[in-house]
Amino acid sequence: MMKNWSLLLFLFALPFNVLAGKFSEPSLRARHLGHARKLQSRNNTGSCQPQPFKLQDFYQGNSFLNDWEFFSGEDPTHGNVNYQTRENAINKGLAYVQQDGAAVLAVDDYSTVPVNGRRDSVRIFSKKSYSNGLFIADFFTMPHGCSVWPAYWSFGPNWPSAGEIDVLEGVHNQLTNQMSLHTSAGCSLPSKLSQTEATSNILHTECVSSGESNIGCSFSDTDPQSYGHNFNVAGGGVFAHLWDNTGIKIWRFSRGNIPADITSKNPNPASWGVPAANFPSSSCDIASHFFEHNLVINTSICGDFAGATYPTSGCPGTCGEAVANATNFQCVIRFAVMAQDPAEDARKRGMRRKSAPKAVIHADAQEFDAKAVHRVGDV
Repeated sequence: MMKNWSLLLFLFALPFNVLAGKFSEPSLRARHLGHARKLQSRNNTGSCQPQPFKLQDFYQGNSFLNDWEFFSGEDPTHGNVNYQTRENAINKGLAYVQQDGAAVLAVDDYSTVPVNGRRDSVRIFSKKSYSNGLFIADFFTMPHGCSVWPAYWSFGPNWPSAGEIDVLEGVHNQLTNQMSLHTSAGCSLPSKLSQTEATSNILHTECVSSGESNIGCSFSDTDPQSYGHNFNVAGGGVFAHLWDNTGIKIWRFSRGNIPADITSKNPNPASWGVPAANFPSSSCDIASHFFEHNLVINTSICGDFAGATYPTSGCPGTCGEAVANATNFQCVIRFAVMAQDPAEDARKRGMRRKSAPKAVIHADAQEFDAKAVHRVGDV
């Protein structure tokens, strides 16, 4: 089992509009949707040429911890965790920056807690919110193991009204990554997609989610190196998702197959080939179902997903018993996040340095109406 996440987060902005005000304000909401649909129409007719992406946000080292908020409330997914404040996480050694610049977020692996008790963990979310863009995350390692539920995802206000995008998620010793969307009514995934549209297997087609039914529409990657132990042994890889008004696409690249345009910070999704997951706008109005998302990185334990699936996971005992024993979490739940110059990172890896790579997060290209919208990242 592995406890380190290593991550590079780039945020690239698209030529799509983002509200400067509250999305809930009727006039701005209508204006936003109008701009989005006009742009989608242009894209569909080919009259609008692709714009280069512009790097908007780049998180690394100490700034990674400073630029994200630490969520310390009750786990909304009912996990056996106590999410820590920034101060407590740092004081307890659950959040820190290594000398190599890797920011580490960890789960308590030294305390003994009662059966069915709670273990200290960390959940962070971006201070900024996003309504479109290209998001690139480079993970060197990721958490996995019995009772463990790690995720890299995003969601908007009034869940599920503003949607949820799960880029990297799984439980226990799951073999492949699961990529999902969760929405309000009116969004679905086509029952069939050709091999030229997505490389993963469709698990569920209905995206609508609620407290009673939270499956969502989802894909399961076919590559055993896309999650957990095998992902870590292979040196991790890059997850990139493109969110625009034509749909939401997710790519995954193994360590040895990361496109040069990503490492040079000049990403060109058109050259990346077929995505692992593809949620097209033909069966889901992206602009009205996804907006104002905060990025999230967290590790829960048991809870709605890992707890419910524990009896069929092949793990011993119960999920509550797994939580109680600290040794179950040693070398299991920890992730390091780091961003640095790609050339320097490659040079150091050539010197056999084993540590975390980078993390990048968003980009924006142009404004459509200066009075109503602004570029992500603009002040």
